[in-house]
Amino acid sequence: MSGRGLPVAIVHACLRDGSGGSPTAVLDEAPLSDPERRRVPVLLGTSHAVFVSVNDDQPSGPSVSLRFFTSKGELPACGHGTIAALAFLADRSRGREYRATLHTPERVFPGSAVREKTHVTAAFDTGAVELRDPTGAECDLILPALGVASNTIAPGTRVASAGRPRLLVPLTSRSALTALVPDLERLRAACDRLGILGCYVYSAPTSTGRVAARMFAPSIGVAEDIANANSTACLAAHLARRGITSIAVDMGDSLGNPATITASAQPSPSGTTVHLGGAARIAHAVHLEE
Repeated sequence: MSGRGLPVAIVHACLRDGSGGSPTAVLDEAPLSDPERRRVPVLLGTSHAVFVSVNDDQPSGPSVSLRFFTSKGELPACGHGTIAALAFLADRSRGREYRATLHTPERVFPGSAVREKTHVTAAFDTGAVELRDPTGAECDLILPALGVASNTIAPGTRVASAGRPRLLVPLTSRSALTALVPDLERLRAACDRLGILGCYVYSAPTSTGRVAARMFAPSIGVAEDIANANSTACLAAHLARRGITSIAVDMGDSLGNPATITASAQPSPSGTTVHLGGAARIAHAVHLEE
């Protein structure tokens, strides 16, 4: 790798009660090829890497470009990666509050963060979420690959997109979610064939809007995601149509890394928009030597 000695922050994004979270590599933009960028999460043992480029010379405040990579390639968006990047930038700014205009390959949007004693709380708007019913072919290919019993699937399976489409699959209970053991190779083949990012499987929300979820995305090199904020935004947009406008989603328990993402949804002229939030902390810094 040509970027020998690059400093990288490992940020645990979407903490639950101050611990857990999804380890994410965050580093300043560097002259790396795309194959080299794909190697960063592999070398550091994270699911994602975020490359940050800051322009502080804007009258309206910092303008920040973000690029997201997994071992399989570049993503147009990454919710927990955005939270990790905001925490990284807020920690480096040293002020209590940090605000910036964020640029990803597909859109421009505001982001903010507040430094607390032990962590950073970050938030951003996802933009409009598109929702539709799945086709028969999508259900026939994907649901069997999940290994989920038909009597544990609740009504309301949807295809949702906050950049790329993914399947939202509701289950009747948290125990059914915990017991899920998908055939990852079969799921990857089905998602590749259909152009689906992955499957976000979740339990019914409680009366207080608490939800448990698991995200399987082998097509992008992530067998199971510890925290998937963009899919949580998709779920929030879907549940808003049922009158549930605020949720807190627990993820990562099956991987030993508890994570929680908050989301609130509201109507907009272009559809339902979602405000995502999560806590993060800088776990440690390393230097990429290969």
